[in-house]
Amino acid sequence: MTTGQPGNPRPTPTDDAPSRPAPTRAGDPPAPPASATATSSTDATANTDADRPPRADDTPSGTAGAEGATAPNGRPERDATKNYIAKVGGRKPAAKRGSTKGAALKDVAVKDAAVKDVAVKDADEAEGTKADDADGPRKADGDAKPGDARPVEAERWEAFASAPEPRPSRLSRAARAVGRFLIHEWTLATLGALALAVLMTWPTLRYPRYTLPQDHWDPSLQAWQMAWSGHILLADPARLWQSNTFFPELWSFAFSDTLLGYAPAGMLGSGPEDAVLRYNIVFVLAHALATLGAYALARQLGAGRIGAAVAGVGYTYAPWLLAQAGHLHVLSNGGIPLALAMLARGHGWSLRHGYRPERRHDGWVYAGWLVAAWQVSLGFGIGLPFAYFLAGAVLVVAVLFGVRRLKSGRALPFGRRLLVADVVGGVFFAGVGLLMAFPYFKVTELHPYAERTIRDISIFSPPASGFVTAPAESRIWGGLHEGARAALPWHPEMTLLPGFVLYALAAGGLFFSVWRLRHRLLLLVGVLVTMAFAMGTRFFDGTFTYVPLFEHAPGWNALRTPGRLMLWTTLLLALLAAGAVTALTDRVRELAAQRIPSWPGPWLRMATLLPLLLVTLEGLNATPHPVVPAQPAAMRAAEGPLLVLPSNQSIDQHVMLWSTDGFPDVVNGGSGFTPRQLDDVRRVSQSFPDQTSVDYLRTFGVRTVVLLRSQVPGTPWEITIDAPVESLGITRQDVGDAVVYRL
Repeated sequence: MTTGQPGNPRPTPTDDAPSRPAPTRAGDPPAPPASATATSSTDATANTDADRPPRADDTPSGTAGAEGATAPNGRPERDATKNYIAKVGGRKPAAKRGSTKGAALKDVAVKDAAVKDVAVKDADEAEGTKADDADGPRKADGDAKPGDARPVEAERWEAFASAPEPRPSRLSRAARAVGRFLIHEWTLATLGALALAVLMTWPTLRYPRYTLPQDHWDPSLQAWQMAWSGHILLADPARLWQSNTFFPELWSFAFSDTLLGYAPAGMLGSGPEDAVLRYNIVFVLAHALATLGAYALARQLGAGRIGAAVAGVGYTYAPWLLAQAGHLHVLSNGGIPLALAMLARGHGWSLRHGYRPERRHDGWVYAGWLVAAWQVSLGFGIGLPFAYFLAGAVLVVAVLFGVRRLKSGRALPFGRRLLVADVVGGVFFAGVGLLMAFPYFKVTELHPYAERTIRDISIFSPPASGFVTAPAESRIWGGLHEGARAALPWHPEMTLLPGFVLYALAAGGLFFSVWRLRHRLLLLVGVLVTMAFAMGTRFFDGTFTYVPLFEHAPGWNALRTPGRLMLWTTLLLALLAAGAVTALTDRVRELAAQRIPSWPGPWLRMATLLPLLLVTLEGLNATPHPVVPAQPAAMRAAEGPLLVLPSNQSIDQHVMLWSTDGFPDVVNGGSGFTPRQLDDVRRVSQSFPDQTSVDYLRTFGVRTVVLLRSQVPGTPWEITIDAPVESLGITRQDVGDAVVYRL
């Protein structure tokens, strides 16, 4: 073999050291070893030379030099290649190489192929050197650098590379982002919850400006509440709790649950029709939020999508809630599971996977406490038990962390940011609760008779049979349970069936579930305990359940309907059902993956939707939607303060709704209790118009009395409505279907 130095006219043979292989370029095969044996058999050599023509890479390192270089004597380096070929060809003994004519011809063919290959390589190298010469003089062999050929080589092979992906425009990137958003799980869950809410509450949105679900008494009151809070927060926030109804009572907005959290909706629109429209829209959205919240909680705890959907539908459309269609503050419970889901996510906790510190996020903790505070602002009827549950959960978690630290000697990772989020969020939640509670304490001071008693609780305490009795509003079970309802003392608050399908799925979840056994048992205990509390004084007279809370827990004595605690029973049953359905879907997925062919797979997966379908069907409603009484024309121009007669709980709730047109002060009002002053007004005004009633109303500052002709049959005003009033110092005017008296 030979070694060459840059600038030498010819390669110099060496015998004392093994020659080094020629430097190769990226992508070229390695050069053959320099110490090829000369003792190869004739046949093997001949076959090799004939079958594989030598490449340029087979040249010795001395001929590699700089690409395209010429020897100093003017002869191209091709001569060196020829010498190398001659040497390769001369490996065979002379006698055998010339023994036959065929061997010689074959050897010549090999040499010609090698020369042709080298010529091709030289041409390629020459093209590369021309490009270099265009930029400057070619460098000598001794000045060439190892990396000089790399850019040229990269350009040669770029033609074989894949084309670069074109950069998308802003419009296409935005379209992709919108597409990803639209097919995201939570987008689909939200849209699904909204669509289901419209269908399951139909025909609420059929005539949303003229009808109300179930009846037009309590819904009229709550439509007024949303309208008043939105109006007064824009006009005079300091007067929020001094409403325009129950004139001249103080703190009258706190006479019942306020739905204050819906005040932003109350800022839109004005008048009775807009108030009814607003109520119906919020009514549907409340169902959607409850479904989405329960779905989010089940997903956070570890349930699959179908299992979480069963939990969401079972929690929102449980048959017993159909009896509460006229109580928006009861149906507005979606903030409970949603806040719990956010808090669990922020703390990295899941029922299925336990505590995972790496998943902690303080932003979700802040959001969870904010939603919890909003839920309390809707009313204490549902919010107060939720507040006590959160307080108990915080206490239990703190104890568990302490016990874990004592046992293991080290605390579980929690983090300062998470601690700050919990402290700030908890303080905000408590602050909202105290601000909401202050007006109610003032009402209790001014009206001590408004406090509930154990006897009041006994009236609304349901028996055990209520847990398997459906309300009349249930399309599936309403007619079948008519006899069972007749045996209940007060069936609107005692028909507490959460659904037979939900019962069955929850029972199955005790034995077949993705939840751990101890978690299933805890959920079962929670179901039984909440049922005992929901029975009020019917469970051993409430001695160990409801009565202690009623006597010692602040604010609990304001809750007169224990049956509404069934909300917590329904949520726990829904979580048990979600665990069972998730285990079923996981098993079906495994079976479908194991079967070859997998043709039953789609049918098996469709079978997992059966629990969701059954829970949905059991929640179908037959809720009536009566038309709301129209606002009398006399009230549109009446000057306040005014009194509308006749006055009672039912009519006064309509008057409250009618007063949303300008919010004049009205003596009328309906709530969870009746102030004694309003009782006196109703008693004295039975003889209106006479001197006694006129003088009495003037002492309150009443300036106008509106007497509704459509309501006077069977009342004392049926005789006196057309009596002359000139001697009383007042005026009388017929306006539409009413008589207006100006005092």
